[in-house]
Amino acid sequence: MTDQPAPVDGAVRQQLEPAAADAVRAYAARTRERADQFAAVLEDIAENGLPAVEGCTSWEDLREAHLARLTAQRPAVA
Repeated sequence: MTDQPAPVDGAVRQQLEPAAADAVRAYAARTRERADQFAAVLEDIAENGLPAVEGCTSWEDLREAHLARLTAQRPAVA
């Protein structure tokens, strides 16, 4: 990836409203932070190996926790 904008081929780019541009920047910052965290985990694994299975959370538990968070955010319509 690059920090440079994509080439435009002579087309005029549509400018965003200031609030929309701020929202895009905030999303980019959150995405960059998550990518940095993920990269740090991968670097730790490369340096130290995989963690012991006993110290890990099963994917089933992670799935259930995630589904519970989604349900809390948007309960099903009855």
